Parts: sequence; structure tokens; C-alpha cells
Amino acid sequence: MSTHANTTATSVYEQLSKLGIELPPVAVPAAAYVPFVRSGNLIFVSGHIAKKDGKPWVGQLGRDVDTATGKAAARAIAIDLMGTLHAAVGDLNKVTRIVKLMSLVNSTGDFTEQHLVTNGCSELFAEVFGPVKGAHARSAFGVAQIPMGACVEIEMIVEVAAD
Repeated sequence: MSTHANTTATSVYEQLSKLGIELPPVAVPAAAYVPFVRSGNLIFVSGHIAKKDGKPWVGQLGRDVDTATGKAAARAIAIDLMGTLHAAVGDLNKVTRIVKLMSLVNSTGDFTEQHLVTNGCSELFAEVFGPVKGAHARSAFGVAQIPMGACVEIEMIVEVAAD
């Protein structure tokens, strides 16, 4: 068992390193909430907005942001979410499943590719955590606006091993 645990113990961080990803520290909440809450073996991670160069990645899909750029923004959010998750559990190898994502896409009324934008986050989780642990349920919504004009916001629920 411990041999398997050691193999698993480095796999998430080795994968992040292979992808050239360095996890950021937990972002300071912009309002009256906490970055995450643990209830039993579930971690509820608050919504993270897309950031570029440390500032909100602003824009509206269907108006001034295209689907590919939105997908890149969602991928950037996945990295921030993992940074918060790492702070919550201390070791991403304790993740047993990415359970659910909820994605809000700042988009025009006629933009219909919210699901493709959200793939930027979903696909990175599959790469980092693998096809089983990284597979998750999700919802992707088009919304009229997101705080600070960000183009995408994503929150997640994650199951972790018992302490």
C-alpha cells in the first residue's frame, strides 16, 4: 500500500511540473466569503474569476472575447483553483475526485459555446488528475456579467481522502 501511495504522492505534482504549471497562492477574497469550506471529505471551492497578469481577465464572449480565448481563461482559472485546493488540503494527491464544476461565462445573449469555454478547465483537470479522478459533473451558464467584468468564473466541489 505505501509503495502505491508513494507513486501516487508525486504523480499530481510531476504532472503539473511536466505541464510547466506553478501553483499560485490562495487569492484574497474580493467580498465577504472564504476561499474554501471543508465539510467531511468534500471541499467546496469558491468561484474564481479569470485573471491575466494578476488582473481580472475582462471581456464578454460573443462580443470582444472569442471561444478560444475564453477557453484559455478557463484553463487559467483551473490553475488558480488548484492553488486554492492545495492550500485547503496540503497535498493535491489527497484528491479522490473532482466532483463538480460550475462555470459562469460572461456572454452575449446569442453566444452558445459556454460548454466549449469551460472545457479549458475540465480538460486541464483530466490532464492533471487523470481520466477517473479528473472526470466530473458540471454546469456551464451564460450570464450577463461577472464581478469586475471578468470573462469567466468557475467554482468546484472536490472529494478528498479522509485525514
